[in-house]
Formats: sequence, structure tokens, C-alpha cells
Amino acid sequence: MNASAAGCPVHAGRDDRKTARVAEANLTPHKGSRVVGDFAAAREILRSPKVRQAGAGAEHVDLSRPGEISFFFLDGEEHRKRRAAVAGLFAPKTIATRHRAVMDRTMGQIVAKLQARGSAPLDELSWQMAVDVAAEIVGLTNSDSNEALANRVKAVLDSSVNRKPGLFNTIRFAAQMLVRVDRFWKRDLLPAVEARRRAPREDVITYMVQNDYSKKGMLMECLSYGGAGMMTTREFIVMCAWHMFEKDALRERFLNGDEADQFAILEEILRLEPVASLLHRRAQEPVEGKQGARVATDEVVALNIREANVDEAITGPCPFELDPDRAKRMKVVGPYMSFGDGPHRCPGAQVALHETRVFLDTMFRLPGIRLESEPDIIWNPQIQGYELRGAVVACDPA
Repeated sequence: MNASAAGCPVHAGRDDRKTARVAEANLTPHKGSRVVGDFAAAREILRSPKVRQAGAGAEHVDLSRPGEISFFFLDGEEHRKRRAAVAGLFAPKTIATRHRAVMDRTMGQIVAKLQARGSAPLDELSWQMAVDVAAEIVGLTNSDSNEALANRVKAVLDSSVNRKPGLFNTIRFAAQMLVRVDRFWKRDLLPAVEARRRAPREDVITYMVQNDYSKKGMLMECLSYGGAGMMTTREFIVMCAWHMFEKDALRERFLNGDEADQFAILEEILRLEPVASLLHRRAQEPVEGKQGARVATDEVVALNIREANVDEAITGPCPFELDPDRAKRMKVVGPYMSFGDGPHRCPGAQVALHETRVFLDTMFRLPGIRLESEPDIIWNPQIQGYELRGAVVACDPA
């Protein structure tokens, strides 16, 4: 590590991170890769045009058929073109004029459900928010119901990231995936595709229809958006809620602050608790940067986001302390490395921050809102990130 809680000159031994121990015990870089935790060097590597995606199964992807693989695995001009085509869906104006309405509507439904039931699993509520917003962006708006869509997407994504080793498990996994993906195709994606052919809209599915994507290509793209935009946001919302339930002063500051201050709080929590922990890159040619980046041709590096986010060279003193004023004091824009950097930086970063802000600002104003049980921290080895399950929130009835 580049910093230590014991070395904090202000609060000796303080560490506000909840996921540090489970991450340190389970974090597993790609075999043969070299770990880079220095913030400046990691950023240089991510921004270099000489590196390509690695890890997460990238070595098994057939790049000769870009129309049948997710944008996640593309690089260079093909990746830039794909990103540029949908960039407007993530623009601040679009968030304010279009996605915010979805967030407010979904939050109204979540509040009604919570007040009617009295209590509910927090990850189920955050999942509904994440799915509804991502569905609007992707174009999955012709399903029988939003709740049914959420359940079908969850079934596909959970099975894909929780697969177990062994021949029997592999066969069972394949059978489950065939059934679940087919159900998602017939009940969610295909109806949306047919609707876009009749009446195009501004969303990802319209782009895929207009560019003659195959069925496989459409499924890959939609599920990639699901994994990137739904699963990570679900965990982010629960993590931020957990910190604020635990810290009264932080929660009060959030509720009394303006939008900029609320974002500063969320981004600082995400700095300490990034949902994604590792990003892998392979160098096509030697990389030598001014900030310490050194990667040999064909070498794979594992960029440790958790470590980079507590690099005292960029955070200043007490890197493990949750300090919403840190970024402003250090003149850092955004949540450090938590959304990645370079060409593959998460395109939905601002969307995730906005929906998290709306969710928490609404929930924490409910009469009698309380955390009845804290979440369990689970490490998912497939995605090298944490999951939070078992948190239950309760409030007074309406």
C-alpha cells in the first residue's frame, strides 16, 4: 500500500473503509500480471493509446467480429465510434431533462413500497432504481413490467458472475444461462427491438437496430450495460447509505447540503469503497510515461484502484479517513480512480452519481427511516468486487 492508517498525523489508526479487509484477503490480479497502485502511473497507463483491454475474459474475445461483442472489449477507432454514438445519452442535459424524471418516478414507487411494507432489503430497492434508469438509457422499455425486467436481468447477471468451477457446475451454468438469456430476449429485448424498428428513439437499442446488430451482438451489449450500470450502482447506493446511517453528522451534512456538496460526499465514499477494484491492460508496444508508467510490450498490468485511491501523493494526509472536503482541498475533480480513466472511463459515471443522490436524498427524509440490519460484505471473485447483502431498512407507515 502507498499509505497507512497508523501514519495519519491527525487521527492515528483511523480507517473508515468497510471493505478493506475483505478486499485485501481476496483481491486476485490476473495470473502473470504486475500490480500498479501508484495513482499517477495508473492514470498514465489507462490514458495511453498503446494499451488494450485485458482480464475479464478479454483474451478469449474474437475481435474480428466487433458487431458481436460488447463495447467493453473494443479499443481504438471502433471503440471511440461506439462510445461517441451514445455519448449524448449520458450528457448532463440528458440526465436533467430525461433521466431525472425516471429517477423521481422510480423513487416514488420505491417509497410507496417501503411505506406499505414497513421494511425492505436495501439492495432490492437500489436494484430497482439502477435497473429502471439503465433500462431507459439502453431502451428496454417494452417489457411487461419494470419489476419483471429487473428480475430477469438479475437472474442473467447473477448467474454469469456467480458461476462455480467443475464440470457439473459448468454444464448446469450453461443450461441456466440458455434459459435465462432466452427469456430475457423474448420478453424484454425483442419487444424493444421491434418497437424501435417501428419508431426509433434516442437509446442504445435504436443505435443497434440502425446498425444491423445481430441477436448475439444485441444481447452482449445490453447485458454489458446491465453489468456495468446496474450491478455496480446497486452496491454503490447500499454502501453510501450504510456510511450515512452510521455517521449522523455526515447524513445531516448530506441532507442540508446543496447538490455539489452531496456529490462531494458520494465521491469521497466511492474513493474509499470503489465497487470495481482492478482494471487490467496489455501493452501493444512499450509504454513510458512522465509520471512513472512503465509497461513492456505484451506485458499485462493490474491497476489497483483501491490502492491508487489512497495514494497520499494525490489524497494528502489521512487517506483512509472519509473527508468530503478532501477533493476540493487537493484540487481533484471527481472520485479519483473509482470510475476508471482514459478511453474506457465509465460512461455512466454521472448517471450513477445522480441516481444515488436522488435515492438517498429521498430515502433519508422519510419519517422514521432506520437501518434494521447491516449488510454482509461478500467478495465476488468473478468481478473482483464486493457485494452487500442483508441490509434491511424500515420507516414509519404513510
